[in-house]
Amino acid sequence: MAASVRTAALLFLAALALAFAGTAAYATPSPSEVEKQINALWTQSEQTIEQYNAVHARLMDNQAKLTRLHKQLDPLQLQVQMAYSQVGVLSAQLYMRGPAATVNALLASGTPATLADQLSTLDQMAKHQQASIADVQQKVADYDRQRQPLDVLVNQLAQQDADLAAKKKTITDQLAQLQKLRVQAYGSSGGTGGSLKPVVCPQIYIGGAAGRAVAYACAHIGAPYSWGAAGPSSFDCSGLAMAAWAAGGKSLYHQSAVQKSDATYVSPGNARPGDLVFYGSPPHHVGIYIGNGWMVHAPHDGDHVREARVDSLGETPSYGRP
Repeated sequence: MAASVRTAALLFLAALALAFAGTAAYATPSPSEVEKQINALWTQSEQTIEQYNAVHARLMDNQAKLTRLHKQLDPLQLQVQMAYSQVGVLSAQLYMRGPAATVNALLASGTPATLADQLSTLDQMAKHQQASIADVQQKVADYDRQRQPLDVLVNQLAQQDADLAAKKKTITDQLAQLQKLRVQAYGSSGGTGGSLKPVVCPQIYIGGAAGRAVAYACAHIGAPYSWGAAGPSSFDCSGLAMAAWAAGGKSLYHQSAVQKSDATYVSPGNARPGDLVFYGSPPHHVGIYIGNGWMVHAPHDGDHVREARVDSLGETPSYGRP
């Protein structure tokens, strides 16, 4: 998919070069035509970005599991070391004194009753030593069982980290190409003009968790778009939804497709502020509904968190309630 995006971008750049060459055969493309091309390229790039978000979120989850596992293994390892030390002390005593010396000392004790008691003590010591060894062996087995998935997890994290590095470069290249197209079409402003907040936010007040989520989104209008970001100073689309609903007390995954699958479907006529507005199948973009057909969203690279009509993206939206 990344290769197709780069190819499309290069072909479009070539088309722009011919268009701006001033030949009689081709007219300069209108801003609306350029914007359609940019939107098409951005839709593909955003799918890659959302894939990155999914991989990155899994990486964070695995790192958290790794940390918790280390906390579990550290005291267990200490117990193993202590058990080995106790067994070592018993073994050293037996070696230095020797079995014969122990028996001779017991035989010299005098009465048969005393001898029986002391033999019982010796038997108890032997059983205690065996129990200590068995306990150590069990702890070692427990440690090994926990260490094996840890080793697998470390390898997975290494592979995911390498994959993220490759995806980051691909996405960065794609975004640079898109920004060049935007600057050529609109100048240094990048085509991000217009009011970021053309209507009051929210359009309809709602209390509770949804109200807090909407208030967060409204308060961050104007924050720059940044792929993979979830605030507090910059956001991508699913990062804004995640941060807004975190303010509402609910944890969302940093990917629009997962956010939709975890949400409860809401018909357009029943949408209310705080609901998520999804675009594409599977979703590649998400906004936060604020009422009366408006949403707050993080559009794309080079833009800022802003208000927009839910029907302004050229795709039929669907709604979900976290």
